[in-house]
Amino acid sequence: MNATQVGPTAKAAMAVAMMAVALGASSAAAEETATTTTVTRRLIVSLPDRRLVVVENDRAVEMYEVAVGAAATPSPVGTFTIVNRITEPTYYRPGKIVAPGPRNPLGTRWIGLSQKGYGIHGTDAPQSIGHARSQGCIRLRNADVERLFERVRAGDVVELHAERTPGIAHYFNGTPAVN
Repeated sequence: MNATQVGPTAKAAMAVAMMAVALGASSAAAEETATTTTVTRRLIVSLPDRRLVVVENDRAVEMYEVAVGAAATPSPVGTFTIVNRITEPTYYRPGKIVAPGPRNPLGTRWIGLSQKGYGIHGTDAPQSIGHARSQGCIRLRNADVERLFERVRAGDVVELHAERTPGIAHYFNGTPAVN
Protein backbone atom coordinates (compact mmCIF):
# COMPACT_ATOMS: atom_id res chain seq x y z
CA MET A 1 0.00 0.00 0.00
CA ASN A 2 1.47 3.38 -0.92
CA ALA A 3 0.83 6.79 0.65
CA THR A 4 -2.00 7.61 -1.73
CA GLN A 5 -3.87 4.47 -0.67
CA VAL A 6 -3.95 5.29 3.08
CA GLY A 7 -7.48 5.61 4.39
CA PRO A 8 -8.88 8.43 6.56
CA THR A 9 -8.41 6.45 9.81
CA ALA A 10 -4.72 5.83 9.10
CA LYS A 11 -4.24 9.49 8.13
CA ALA A 12 -5.80 10.62 11.42
CA ALA A 13 -3.59 8.23 13.40
CA MET A 14 -0.49 9.54 11.60
CA ALA A 15 -1.54 13.15 12.33
CA VAL A 16 -2.01 12.35 16.02
CA ALA A 17 1.39 10.63 16.14
CA MET A 18 3.08 13.61 14.44
CA MET A 19 1.42 16.04 16.88
CA ALA A 20 2.58 13.92 19.85
CA VAL A 21 6.16 14.01 18.54
CA ALA A 22 5.95 17.77 18.01
CA LEU A 23 4.45 18.35 21.47
CA GLY A 24 7.07 16.11 23.05
CA ALA A 25 9.85 18.06 21.34
CA SER A 26 8.45 21.43 22.41
CA SER A 27 7.91 20.13 25.95
CA ALA A 28 11.50 18.88 26.09
CA ALA A 29 12.75 22.24 24.77
CA ALA A 30 10.70 24.10 27.40
CA GLU A 31 11.98 21.75 30.11
CA GLU A 32 15.58 22.28 28.93
CA THR A 33 15.09 26.06 29.01
CA ALA A 34 13.65 25.86 32.53
CA THR A 35 16.55 23.80 33.84
CA THR A 36 19.21 26.07 32.32
CA THR A 37 17.91 29.25 33.91
CA THR A 38 20.89 31.02 35.43
CA VAL A 39 20.75 32.01 39.09
CA THR A 40 22.93 34.95 40.00
CA ARG A 41 23.87 34.36 43.62
CA ARG A 42 25.88 36.41 46.08
CA LEU A 43 26.36 36.31 49.81
CA ILE A 44 26.43 39.62 51.65
CA VAL A 45 27.85 39.77 55.16
CA SER A 46 27.26 42.85 57.29
CA LEU A 47 30.02 42.63 59.88
CA PRO A 48 28.43 45.16 62.29
CA ASP A 49 25.03 43.42 62.04
CA ARG A 50 26.65 39.99 62.28
CA ARG A 51 24.33 38.72 59.58
CA LEU A 52 24.79 36.93 56.27
CA VAL A 53 22.12 37.21 53.58
CA VAL A 54 21.86 34.98 50.51
CA VAL A 55 20.77 37.03 47.49
CA GLU A 56 19.57 35.26 44.35
CA ASN A 57 18.65 37.30 41.29
CA ASP A 58 18.64 40.46 43.48
CA ARG A 59 16.19 38.98 46.00
CA ALA A 60 17.09 38.00 49.58
CA VAL A 61 16.19 34.34 50.02
CA GLU A 62 17.85 33.43 53.35
CA MET A 63 19.51 35.21 56.25
CA TYR A 64 21.70 33.84 59.01
CA GLU A 65 23.13 35.17 62.24
CA VAL A 66 26.94 34.79 62.23
CA ALA A 67 30.07 35.29 64.30
CA VAL A 68 32.72 37.55 62.78
CA GLY A 69 36.38 38.28 63.46
CA ALA A 70 37.41 39.48 66.91
CA ALA A 71 39.04 42.93 67.28
CA ALA A 72 42.51 41.33 67.31
CA THR A 73 41.72 39.11 64.29
CA PRO A 74 39.18 41.03 62.17
CA SER A 75 37.34 39.62 59.20
CA PRO A 76 38.66 40.89 55.88
CA VAL A 77 36.53 43.46 54.06
CA GLY A 78 35.93 43.28 50.33
CA THR A 79 34.54 41.15 47.54
CA PHE A 80 35.67 37.55 47.27
CA THR A 81 34.55 34.37 45.55
CA ILE A 82 33.88 30.89 46.83
CA VAL A 83 36.79 28.67 45.77
CA ASN A 84 35.93 25.36 47.45
CA ARG A 85 33.40 23.51 49.59
CA ILE A 86 34.47 20.81 52.03
CA THR A 87 32.29 18.42 54.02
CA GLU A 88 33.68 17.43 57.45
CA PRO A 89 36.85 19.55 57.16
CA THR A 90 40.07 19.03 59.10
CA TYR A 91 41.32 22.07 61.05
CA TYR A 92 44.98 23.00 60.54
CA ARG A 93 46.92 25.58 62.51
CA PRO A 94 50.67 25.67 63.15
CA GLY A 95 51.27 23.01 65.78
CA LYS A 96 47.65 21.83 65.83
CA ILE A 97 45.52 19.52 63.68
CA VAL A 98 41.92 18.70 64.60
CA ALA A 99 40.20 15.87 62.75
CA PRO A 100 36.53 16.14 61.76
CA GLY A 101 34.23 15.71 64.73
CA PRO A 102 32.42 17.53 67.54
CA ARG A 103 35.57 19.34 68.78
CA ASN A 104 36.55 20.70 65.35
CA PRO A 105 36.50 24.55 65.36
CA LEU A 106 35.36 24.51 61.70
CA GLY A 107 32.24 22.52 62.49
CA THR A 108 30.77 20.31 59.79
CA ARG A 109 31.32 22.40 56.64
CA TRP A 110 33.96 24.73 55.13
CA ILE A 111 33.20 27.17 52.32
CA GLY A 112 36.58 28.56 51.29
CA LEU A 113 37.02 32.12 50.03
CA SER A 114 39.46 33.54 47.50
CA GLN A 115 41.19 35.34 50.41
CA LYS A 116 43.63 32.60 51.46
CA GLY A 117 42.94 31.19 54.91
CA TYR A 118 39.44 32.68 55.21
CA GLY A 119 36.09 31.03 54.81
CA ILE A 120 32.55 30.54 55.99
CA HIS A 121 32.21 27.55 58.29
CA GLY A 122 30.40 25.88 61.14
CA THR A 123 31.60 25.88 64.73
CA ASP A 124 32.13 23.84 67.85
CA ALA A 125 31.20 26.96 69.86
CA PRO A 126 27.63 27.88 68.87
CA GLN A 127 27.46 30.41 71.74
CA SER A 128 29.89 32.58 69.70
CA ILE A 129 27.26 33.24 67.02
CA GLY A 130 26.16 36.87 67.07
CA HIS A 131 29.52 38.04 68.45
CA ALA A 132 32.95 39.16 67.20
CA ARG A 133 34.87 36.09 68.32
CA SER A 134 36.38 34.31 65.31
CA GLN A 135 39.92 34.35 63.92
CA GLY A 136 38.52 36.36 60.99
CA CYS A 137 36.30 33.78 59.33
CA ILE A 138 32.51 33.91 59.21
CA ARG A 139 31.01 31.29 61.55
CA LEU A 140 27.51 29.85 61.45
CA ARG A 141 25.72 27.25 63.53
CA ASN A 142 26.38 23.83 62.02
CA ALA A 143 22.78 23.34 60.90
CA ASP A 144 22.86 26.75 59.20
CA VAL A 145 26.17 26.18 57.40
CA GLU A 146 24.93 22.80 56.21
CA ARG A 147 21.86 24.46 54.67
CA LEU A 148 24.00 27.24 53.14
CA PHE A 149 26.54 24.70 51.85
CA GLU A 150 23.86 22.99 49.75
CA ARG A 151 22.82 26.29 48.17
CA VAL A 152 26.18 27.84 47.21
CA ARG A 153 28.68 26.91 44.52
CA ALA A 154 32.30 27.67 43.67
CA GLY A 155 32.40 31.00 41.85
CA ASP A 156 29.58 32.60 43.87
CA VAL A 157 30.43 36.11 45.06
CA VAL A 158 30.85 36.87 48.78
CA GLU A 159 30.86 40.48 49.97
CA LEU A 160 32.08 41.34 53.48
CA HIS A 161 31.05 44.86 54.52
CA ALA A 162 32.49 46.75 57.50
CA GLU A 163 29.47 49.03 57.57
CA ARG A 164 25.87 48.94 56.47
CA THR A 165 25.85 51.01 53.29
CA PRO A 166 22.71 52.31 51.58
CA GLY A 167 23.32 49.72 48.84
CA ILE A 168 22.92 46.78 51.23
CA ALA A 169 20.78 48.24 54.03
CA HIS A 170 17.49 47.06 52.52
CA TYR A 171 18.65 43.43 52.80
CA PHE A 172 19.13 43.75 56.58
CA ASN A 173 16.34 46.09 57.69
CA GLY A 174 13.78 44.23 59.77
CA THR A 175 14.61 40.81 58.39
CA PRO A 176 15.06 38.15 61.07
CA ALA A 177 17.89 35.63 60.71
CA VAL A 178 17.24 31.93 60.19
CA ASN A 179 17.78 30.06 63.46
